[in-house]
This record gives sequence, C-alpha cells and structure tokens, in this order.
Amino acid sequence: MADVCCTGNSQVMILSCSGGSNVGQLSNQAAIELTQEDIGRMYCLAGIGGKLSGFVASAKGAPVIVLIDGCEIGCGKKIMENAGIPLTNYIVITKLGITKNHDFLLKREEIDKVKQEVKEILHGKNPLDSYSIATASPCCQQ
Repeated sequence: MADVCCTGNSQVMILSCSGGSNVGQLSNQAAIELTQEDIGRMYCLAGIGGKLSGFVASAKGAPVIVLIDGCEIGCGKKIMENAGIPLTNYIVITKLGITKNHDFLLKREEIDKVKQEVKEILHGKNPLDSYSIATASPCCQQ
C-alpha cells in the first residue's frame, strides 16, 4: 500500500466531497484542477471513509490538508472526524454563496471561485517550500 498512498511530491493534500449535487461536483472539479495546476494533490476521501489503513495513515501524516465540502451537511468533515484526522483548512461551497442543486452543468465562474478560496486559504503558508507527503507520511515508513 505504501507505493500507492505515498506517490507525488506535493505536501498539500486536497480532499473533495464529490457528492451527488452541483456543489459536490464543483468540489471534485476544483480539486482536479488544483492538482493539474500543481497547487496540491487530490487524494481519495472515500479511502479514508472506508478506513483503509494506507489512506488514513497518509492523511494523518500530511502536513497540509484542504478539505472541500459541498454543503453544510459536511460529509467530508464527518469522515475526517471519524478517522481522527484534524481539519485545519476547510471550505464549504454553499458558504461561498453557491446554491446547492442538481444541475450538473458546472459554471466556470463557480469552479474558479472555489479554487480561489483554496488558494487564499493556502496563501502565505508556502506549503511547497517545506517537505512532501512522501517524506512525512507514516505509511511510507512501514
């Protein structure tokens, strides 16, 4: 499992709720694009929710985690709480003024709004100047 959970070189772990609504899919799309822009690296929130040891260990060892939940129900937040992983960088898309619905035609301006919020949260922390998840994660040391 260590080979799977410890790949990549960014210390910013991005987790998205990816739920069955527009805001869940906005969360997912923003996480994908932030990964493509090398802001961080998207990881599997479902693996943490499933209590898969390598995923949980990677999250516990991650120096910086950003969790993007779609709405106030907070499924992602509950997953992290149940796994005993503290949240430091947390975004709820509906609190950004985006209304939850089931229209899956995502709007570019809404995706950009979520991405900008993540960048603002990370601004000033210089996460890429520190060390990587690969060197910090306990799953890599097993």
